[in-house]
Amino acid sequence: MKHAYLILAHHEFELLACLVEGLDDPRNTIFIHFDSKVSALPTLKTKFANLFVLEERIDVRWGDVSIVEAELRLFQMAQDSGNFSHYHLLSGVDMPLQTQDVIHSFCAAHPNKQFIGYSQGDQRAHVERKVQRYHIFPRHFRASGNLADRLRKILRFLCLRLQFVLNVKRNQDIEFKKGTQWLSLTADFVAFLLVQKEEILKRYSYTFCADEIFVQTACWNSPFRSQIYDLKDEGNGSQRMIQWRDNQLIDWQDKDFDTLAHSQLLFARKFNEANSDVVQKLLTNIRLR
Repeated sequence: MKHAYLILAHHEFELLACLVEGLDDPRNTIFIHFDSKVSALPTLKTKFANLFVLEERIDVRWGDVSIVEAELRLFQMAQDSGNFSHYHLLSGVDMPLQTQDVIHSFCAAHPNKQFIGYSQGDQRAHVERKVQRYHIFPRHFRASGNLADRLRKILRFLCLRLQFVLNVKRNQDIEFKKGTQWLSLTADFVAFLLVQKEEILKRYSYTFCADEIFVQTACWNSPFRSQIYDLKDEGNGSQRMIQWRDNQLIDWQDKDFDTLAHSQLLFARKFNEANSDVVQKLLTNIRLR
């Protein structure tokens, strides 16, 4: 079996090089999308895996549908490039926790499973606010604090309040689900997604954080629902070890090595260059197995 690794990257390229090293295997092909705002691309080399960088890059904005578009481009490029049994979506600051032998064996043992994490609890209010209302100025969710951004923030708030008062709801023909953006999918489900590419981009335009919703929703409302690996545990379902505290994503630190090294999950996110020792230790741990 061959695997495609799809990476969204925009900074911390020393970590990206470590990630590529951890994925470097003749059974793998690596596809990387660099945010178009990155002016100087890093030089990345592999010994065994094929590596491709998307030439048509997108200006990715947090919370905007441009993230979804970048993901779909990665899936499309990978599908057009070869026959892969599994597609793994990672950020440039993620790391594998297992050897490639373990990852390939795990996927072979579950050949028709979709490793998609689903958030627990009642998410209807979150989903309604994010994708069933119109969010104006979607490319400016992260404001810089200048006058124009402050005005956009005020107008966005007023627009949302007006929609609540008037009960304006869009996208009512589908049941939405949400969860982590990072996942591993089979070739059949990727093909299913890409057939709907234009519909997906249209449905999620002028929404907020659709990258945490569109795959979960597509799978839930399809025959692939029965293939979801684990609906009750978001981390196990996605095979990602992700650390949260008070609804904030927490970077793994050097002191967390033992916790990470003893995990049975396939991947972890996220890391930073200030705590690069734990990344090097994970790479060494993988090599020694």
